[in-house]
Amino acid sequence: MLKRVETSELRLGMFIQRLEGNWFRHPFWKRRFVLQELWMLEALLASSVRTVIIDTERGLNNVPEREPVMASAAPLQQLRGMPLIAPRPAANKFAAARVATAKEFGTARKIAERHSKLVSRVFLEARLGRGISARTVDPLIDDIYASVQRNLYAFNGLLRCREDSEETYRHALATSALMIALARQMNLSAAETREAGMAGLLMDIGANQETGGPPHPEDEWSGITANPETDLHCQHVLAGHALLKAAGDIPEAVLKVCMRHHERLDGCGYPNRLSGDQIDQLSRMAAICDTYDLLVAGKDHRSGLDPAQAIRHMGEFGDGLDPVIMANFIDMVGIYPIGAFVELRSGRIAMVVDEDPTERALPTVLTFWSKPLGKKVKSEVIALSQCYGADEIVGIAQLNELDLPTLGSLREALLSAYAREFAG
Repeated sequence: MLKRVETSELRLGMFIQRLEGNWFRHPFWKRRFVLQELWMLEALLASSVRTVIIDTERGLNNVPEREPVMASAAPLQQLRGMPLIAPRPAANKFAAARVATAKEFGTARKIAERHSKLVSRVFLEARLGRGISARTVDPLIDDIYASVQRNLYAFNGLLRCREDSEETYRHALATSALMIALARQMNLSAAETREAGMAGLLMDIGANQETGGPPHPEDEWSGITANPETDLHCQHVLAGHALLKAAGDIPEAVLKVCMRHHERLDGCGYPNRLSGDQIDQLSRMAAICDTYDLLVAGKDHRSGLDPAQAIRHMGEFGDGLDPVIMANFIDMVGIYPIGAFVELRSGRIAMVVDEDPTERALPTVLTFWSKPLGKKVKSEVIALSQCYGADEIVGIAQLNELDLPTLGSLREALLSAYAREFAG
């Protein structure tokens, strides 16, 4: 049974059949959904939507007779103990993560594993010249978006610390998640955030054996301008744009990103050597997310950089990247992103395993090595923003001469240990 109710009468558990009013005035891109997280309720109450249609057969039906759900602070306080997704940020800032990062790692892992075949199939069909439909990737974009809503850091942190994903698939997933998180950081609309996620997933769809793929950032940002007619790297952009345009239902904003994510503000990019305002905002965002992920993951037989080192390295690429968006990106991933290895004042080496959204230079770390002792030590989790100066980061760790496993396997092992210990 369908029933019209005031937004002030909504309760968690109700099934929203339709939001009445302008679709762009609320932060949801789904038209029908279960109101299952507190951020959803708060977002609706803060929006201009005044009435909604609920389906009482598919969700809760206890509409209050007199007092609204948010008539006082008491009902909200009673809900605060539930597992929650972070609300949409105000003034371009994320609120503190409501679901613990360690807990969300497990959900993020399931999302990545569940959709691995989907992404592989999409890229394989593209290589065979078959059309790509936006509807095919919608479920994946929805799942990544939901994960980023629950916790800004977990999904990307997980991908930074996994070794078992095929390179092209992992890059597509990571860039999609980075784009969604950056869009949320910049307080873009729900529609723009969705387009950002789809663009990140599909912008390198034209990469294959014939066209090649994106070059290593060190080569791309070396000051040499590519020739669109002869350079194979340019060809993957043109081929990808043609594939997506042929699909017929890919948003125009996504098509632009596919064509422009290697353009640079200084005009030295490719394929059309656009500059400044000729490059749209999503494409500027994509240039940053794409460059960061390729630097961290490594490419063309070159090892990836430490995430914190990659952030610093991007500052050396001149005037090609948008400085305002880059500032938002750093604010999002942190000065020391998850997966970064750092040296502490105590002489211990640690890996960043969580971020503090209020203290970007003081993440949570997991120690594993002592420089004074020259050996592995029992791991300890230190929330640097809460240790009152007992220890602090003194720099990015140099691990070359330490007796350690490969950095990829070390990251995965440390992150798994942290998730097991603190996911509850």
